[in-house]
Amino acid sequence: MEDKKTFDKNSIIGFTLIGLILILFMYLNPTQDVAPEEKPAEQVETSVQKNPEVASPQSSPSLAETTGSSLQDSVTAELAKREYGAFAYSAVKDFAKDDAVTTIENEVLEIQVSNKGGQIVEAKMKQHDTYKGEPVYLIKDGNASFNISFEANDGRTYNTSNLYFEPSLSTENGNQTLSMRAKVSDIEFLEFYYELEPGDYMMNFGIRSQGLSNLISSENANLSWEVKALRKAKSISYENRYTEIVYLYEGDKDDYTGQGDEAIEEDELIEWIAFKQHFFTSILLSDQAFPSAKMTSINLVQDEQIDTLYTKNFLAEVPLKLNNGEFSESMNWYHGPSDFDILSSYERKLDEIVPLGWGLFGWINRYVFIPFFGFLSSSLPSYGLAIIVMTIVVRIVLSPITYKSYLSQAKMKVLKPEINEINEKYKDNAMKKQQETMKLYSKTGVSPLAGCIPALLQIPVFYALFQFFPSAFDLRQKGFLWAEDLSSYDVIYEWDAYIPLVSWAYGNHVSLFPILASVAIFFYTQMTAGQNMQQSSQPGMPNMKVIMYFAPLVMLIFFNNYASGLSLYYFISNLITIGIMLVIKHVIIDENKILAKIEEKKKKPKKKGKFGRKFQEIMEQAAEQQKKKQGVKEDDKKGSKKIDKK
Repeated sequence: MEDKKTFDKNSIIGFTLIGLILILFMYLNPTQDVAPEEKPAEQVETSVQKNPEVASPQSSPSLAETTGSSLQDSVTAELAKREYGAFAYSAVKDFAKDDAVTTIENEVLEIQVSNKGGQIVEAKMKQHDTYKGEPVYLIKDGNASFNISFEANDGRTYNTSNLYFEPSLSTENGNQTLSMRAKVSDIEFLEFYYELEPGDYMMNFGIRSQGLSNLISSENANLSWEVKALRKAKSISYENRYTEIVYLYEGDKDDYTGQGDEAIEEDELIEWIAFKQHFFTSILLSDQAFPSAKMTSINLVQDEQIDTLYTKNFLAEVPLKLNNGEFSESMNWYHGPSDFDILSSYERKLDEIVPLGWGLFGWINRYVFIPFFGFLSSSLPSYGLAIIVMTIVVRIVLSPITYKSYLSQAKMKVLKPEINEINEKYKDNAMKKQQETMKLYSKTGVSPLAGCIPALLQIPVFYALFQFFPSAFDLRQKGFLWAEDLSSYDVIYEWDAYIPLVSWAYGNHVSLFPILASVAIFFYTQMTAGQNMQQSSQPGMPNMKVIMYFAPLVMLIFFNNYASGLSLYYFISNLITIGIMLVIKHVIIDENKILAKIEEKKKKPKKKGKFGRKFQEIMEQAAEQQKKKQGVKEDDKKGSKKIDKK
């Protein structure tokens, strides 16, 4: 309801008259008792003995007190009517208190609902703590608001957040049901309905009304839900990276607001809206899709060095269609972990909230890594060991690809002397040099792309795991070795002073797992760079020396604030890869045998396929055009010389 605090002339006159009447009434009706008529002493004494209560001067309120109380009630009712309009009926009741709350709870969740606004003012996770050891709150200390506004035929705009609701709590078969009613009369009301089942994070939530069709003048109402996300993790920048609004629309499409300072999304047929934090989320679901919704996300972390209480401010604005002037909405409310298994159990596509990656990457996580890691973590005594075993299995499965890649590099190494000869022989003719190089590749059956293709095949797996570890709720607050929490960064040294650039890029702490991963990556890139160094001299090829130092540096800086579980994976993965490459190099692959096979293949006549013939024709045409261009340039030079002589 809109606040109308401006007093007009009639209001001032009315309050003045009421005050004068009260003063005049008190003056004409003093509080002293009227003296009774004189009676004989015996009669008075007898009366006192028979009816002591009646004879007492304090036995009943005087006419002045009764009339004054009635007048005070009338004044209170009038003021309530001015402030709350048709809902003044509830505003004068005993439950009309701003700090009055009703609690519903089960084994995992505790919800407090306020009489003011009938809205949730506290949502506590009973089985989870923050990094400081405090209970996890999704809603607390006024960080959230829920409001429905609608137009009325008395010219007012009512806001439910300003109204008082009468609570009624009941329990049946373990289910707790809370009815909150903002009343116009004893039989006319607006009701918010909450129902919480045992052991469940999902609540049934409904909005309905009775007898308000004569009051409400609009066909639609506006629902507004706002939450400032409370910080819960040690690294606010890392937590904020996974904090955003996610929503499902048009049946099976999901979208999100992203990580900008301010992001706004609007869509139609909204199934649910999730205010997602890194590992916890609040979701509003509707049995019938909302016709449309506008979602706004504002980043509240402007300086990561400041101990900020909130990460982002979320706002959802949704129109509600009234049914013949009455509310009739059936919804659900979820306050709980962003756990893939829990969210997927509701079969409403809530698992889309967990960022597993799009397309193929998400498919790999959903059907391979999540079930496999769940099996390992339930079978092994430590989540750190589960990560190590999972990494070993992944590297073994990918080892044939690693072998193909290394074999291609070995072949290129064997051909390096011949390639150098071609480069030296045709250093002034780029086209001829390219032709001869391609002929050599064709004769020997070696392809420079053969080493790149296996590496590309591993990208979906690497990216899927990059998405998996930061989203794995099971890693939260699970320690391993010196890491207290595998879902956050590990610390071996930290400091308080802000160091320009260093604190901004690296942080105010040193994590050991990223250092170990960086060292492993350095040795791995040194091994691969040694095999590919000859390619770096060719035009368009990257400088392998730069990559050899750049990749470990990125790992060292970028992953210092990332989850230690992810750094542990990269460390173990690169160690295993180095071991596999050493075995391939010294045990499996013999460069002399590779050279002998290449020489033998050179002697065999190679039948050119359709693609080979076409490619050769293109190369020949390009060479012919190149010759013509060079001939034209020489003719131009000769012509210019003749002109100069003249």
